[in-house]
Amino acid sequence: MISKTGEVQRVAGPVVTAIGISPRMYDVVFVGNDRLMGEVIRISGNKSIIQVYEETTGVCPGEPIEDTGQPLSVELGPGLITSIYDGIQRPLPGIMDLQGTNISRGTSIEGLSRTKTWKFVPAVEKGTSVLPGQSIGTVAETPHLEHKIMIPSAFKPGIISEISEGDFKVDQTIATMDNGQEIQLMQKWPVRIPRPYSEKLMPDIPLITGQRVLDFFFPIAKGGTAAIPGGFGTGKTVTQHQLAKWSDSDVVVYVGCGERGNEMTEVLTEFPELEDQRTGAKLSLRTVLIANTSNMPVAAREASIYTGMTIAEYYRDMGLSISMMADSTSRWAEAMREISSRLEEMPGEEGYPAYLSSKLSEFYERAGRVKTLDHNEGAISVIGAVSPQGGDFSEPVTQGTLRIVKVFWALDTKLREKRHFPAVNWLNSYSLYSETLADWFSQNVARDWPNLVQWAVNTLQREAELQEIVQLVGSDALPDEERLILEVARMIREFFLQQDAFHDIDSYCKIENQYRLMKCIKDFNDRISVALGAGISFDKILGLQSREELSKAKYEDDFDGYLDQVMEHLQMECRLWEESK
Repeated sequence: MISKTGEVQRVAGPVVTAIGISPRMYDVVFVGNDRLMGEVIRISGNKSIIQVYEETTGVCPGEPIEDTGQPLSVELGPGLITSIYDGIQRPLPGIMDLQGTNISRGTSIEGLSRTKTWKFVPAVEKGTSVLPGQSIGTVAETPHLEHKIMIPSAFKPGIISEISEGDFKVDQTIATMDNGQEIQLMQKWPVRIPRPYSEKLMPDIPLITGQRVLDFFFPIAKGGTAAIPGGFGTGKTVTQHQLAKWSDSDVVVYVGCGERGNEMTEVLTEFPELEDQRTGAKLSLRTVLIANTSNMPVAAREASIYTGMTIAEYYRDMGLSISMMADSTSRWAEAMREISSRLEEMPGEEGYPAYLSSKLSEFYERAGRVKTLDHNEGAISVIGAVSPQGGDFSEPVTQGTLRIVKVFWALDTKLREKRHFPAVNWLNSYSLYSETLADWFSQNVARDWPNLVQWAVNTLQREAELQEIVQLVGSDALPDEERLILEVARMIREFFLQQDAFHDIDSYCKIENQYRLMKCIKDFNDRISVALGAGISFDKILGLQSREELSKAKYEDDFDGYLDQVMEHLQMECRLWEESK
């Protein structure tokens, strides 16, 4: 007979040792008189080591322990969109309605509302043979998102014996199978177990973010993985906010893992007011927020990443594209380090647990573009912020992440000091998806897209080489051809790479506009090169009015019309030069 109750033997911060129960690994247990939620993370003889997701102050040896016999799971169903959860899927607005702004220990509330009803429309009839993961109907979760109700993956194949249309609560039965299995609008899934799919697909479709430096130079694929490492103040959180706002995804799952409370407050207050570029509706109508700030219990921080990923996988299984933002994985790793030290495990580099890299791999490997069990295509793109101390990219979390992800957006402290944002260093960053995605950009944007990207990259690299000479002798000592390289590189940096996240127009740049803007900069370079060859002095070039007009193009609402005027003006100025000669 497996014992379900025991008692506390030892308390060390969020780690509690219990005796008298016989749990399985990762079972959820309730600790103490306040019934604090915890999870079994080690079993040693008759002792069970538990990480508690709440503050353990006041818990004493001898208090009761109850084993639920179930792993940490999340509730999946209609109502996830627009929700705000903590790390273990407790809805924060619901807790506030019950208790006010202070959350009491031991608070337990369902992840999905048990009172709200949803209109279920069946897609199959009585007598239909169904398989795990198959959609049997839909619910209009938001005006723009059709929520598919799927056979739980743990169910066995069978035949629908009863199915009903109408208004249901998430815990009511909507269909029954001939083997007795009952289907509800809601299902549960253990957060540490990846949800199944039938096939993994090539990442050959880009995730359009609307951020020029990312889409043009270092693109990420749908189903891809990216890291944003950077020191304090370099803009990791703002960049992730931009990706959450504008990325070409059906659903955004934003996990604030150990971030400052004021930054999460900004997300919570800003998102409901923003307009979605794709639908015209509010951005919150395709967003799930998980808020686990730095003052919340450390163990729940460790769980929040898995909670967010499981919700993302659920929507992926409907055939949707998901963007998951993890801000930041460094705080997640710090939570693992703290728990590991209390477990008295052998520390690895800088005190992090020896299994840090494998945990990071488990997380990022759950991303991908896949064919679902229901034969749809879905994708989860994971973008994780990394906060290396002092901006040191050689520290373990950054290095462990770089070995896994395929896109590296390196934020630079020196660019921050120059007020260049996004502070993505174009010399240190890279994307391993660039070659794979080149065909898509050639077919859907412009045939010369790869050549234009290569020209811009070469120009910036050439500028970096010339800067060493400039620091010694000054730019005036260079030949006109090399001075032109410096000037065009400056235009790429200031006109193209810099982007104002808080400007109504410049915050998001369409992929076609990105191409046109860079194409205009290259046309400027080509025309001036011809002028220099014809004997026009470089000082005259610096006085071009059309060059200054080009700098304002990214702020114009009528982008195409304005660029056409700028290029006409440039042609006129070049023609006047020729006539003056």
